[in-house]
Amino acid sequence: MTGPEDLPSVNAALNGTSAILLLAGYAAIRQRKIVLHKTCMLTALAVSTVFLASYLYFHFVVRAGRPTPFTGEGAVRYLYFSVLGSHTLLAMVTAPLAIYTAYLGLRNRLEKHRRIARWTLPIWIYVSITGVVVYWMLYRL
Repeated sequence: MTGPEDLPSVNAALNGTSAILLLAGYAAIRQRKIVLHKTCMLTALAVSTVFLASYLYFHFVVRAGRPTPFTGEGAVRYLYFSVLGSHTLLAMVTAPLAIYTAYLGLRNRLEKHRRIARWTLPIWIYVSITGVVVYWMLYRL
């Protein structure tokens, strides 16, 4: 049986799933499989939305706004906060960027979509992967 205390693991799985979908969507568009590309990217957007809702629920309802302390010491502590900081800053940019990029693609404004997707994709993948890394360092290290 799982409960709210298991949400960090769920959130890490959602981040990992998002990263896989983004890479699959990129591979699909490189092969000109447009329907598969759209499916992967929109599913990644949906998975990321579920992640964000779950993350906010966990931190504001389950943890009542209390941060989860990182107990590592020494060099790993600096590494953790470096990864966490870059992850957090880029995550704030990713949500509106991903929505806007999807909007452009769905509106068939493909030249602008491609131009902005070149920035959106690597940032979004980085945020998804570092989300898993932060989870691993915080709960498994």
